[in-house]
Amino acid sequence: MRLSVYILKRAIYSIFTLLGLSIIVFTLARVLPGDPARMAAGSRAPDWVVEQLRHQLNLDKPLYYQYFYWLSDLLRGDLGYSIVSRRSVTNDAIEYLPATLELVIAAAIFNVVGALILGSLAGKYANRLVDNIIRVFSYIAISIPSFVWAIILQLVLGWWLHIFPTQGRITEGITVPRATGFYLIDSLLCGNLSAFLDTIWHLVLPAFALSIGGMAQDARIIRAGMVDNVEKDYILLMRSKGVPERLISFKYLLKPSIIPAVTVMGMDIAALLGNAFLVEIIYNWPGFSRYGIVAMLNKDLNAIVAIVLVIGLVFAVANIIVDVIVSYLDPRIRLLEKGE
Repeated sequence: MRLSVYILKRAIYSIFTLLGLSIIVFTLARVLPGDPARMAAGSRAPDWVVEQLRHQLNLDKPLYYQYFYWLSDLLRGDLGYSIVSRRSVTNDAIEYLPATLELVIAAAIFNVVGALILGSLAGKYANRLVDNIIRVFSYIAISIPSFVWAIILQLVLGWWLHIFPTQGRITEGITVPRATGFYLIDSLLCGNLSAFLDTIWHLVLPAFALSIGGMAQDARIIRAGMVDNVEKDYILLMRSKGVPERLISFKYLLKPSIIPAVTVMGMDIAALLGNAFLVEIIYNWPGFSRYGIVAMLNKDLNAIVAIVLVIGLVFAVANIIVDVIVSYLDPRIRLLEKGE
């Protein structure tokens, strides 16, 4: 099966998955206790004001009508009206989502690079001192939640040692003209190198706090794969032929060993968007996840559905990327899909 057909097939599956997710989330958001129109208008607002707002938001119509109106607007790029920010949820997403995506991408880089280094070292030196040290580190990293790591790193490296900043995306006083919303890209576009470096400096702690648990877990999976494959016949044959050990380790041993980890790694990276809620609050990060907390506390229905859909979309894209990478690493998967 050609790779383009394989990707198209996965993309069509993802569209149906997102459609099903939208129905479930939309229904759950509407049947939860509480009157969003009353919450938006305020407890002292007259009843006629509440009724008028309910009519404007289509909350007085049957549920399937509400979903039809919402889906029609979504296809036009309109995610609805936020009763908290008092403006379009689409505009809120455009403002807040780049900050979270920038944080998640930085965390994903930490996750992938750290997992490959730690997993390779642990697999190469299995049951030796290096492996034992990485094992202890992994157990500690996995057992502590991201938000606790965020507090620990903020206290030690921010408040006590003053190595990294503890709040925000960029130092107060440095401004970056908005083009994409991604400070790293915008600072490069305007040629402001100091703003670019300052943004990286602010990204380190929250990104590392988000990634450390997934990094440790993926490293253990890579290590297990290497230990399992190191005694395979083809590895022993290469050693007997005198193939350099470095070539065996990084090309013939590591490549098949990371296949199980790639799937888990992709889901871990996609889950970073949802795990960023508390980390963004701790670092005062003006992102989409922190916006989501406010939306949930105020029962902002359109914002809640939009947030879940964005997270679902990230999972779908991550799943497609993972399938492509795995099919590249192991072409037998594409042949199985074709039935060969």
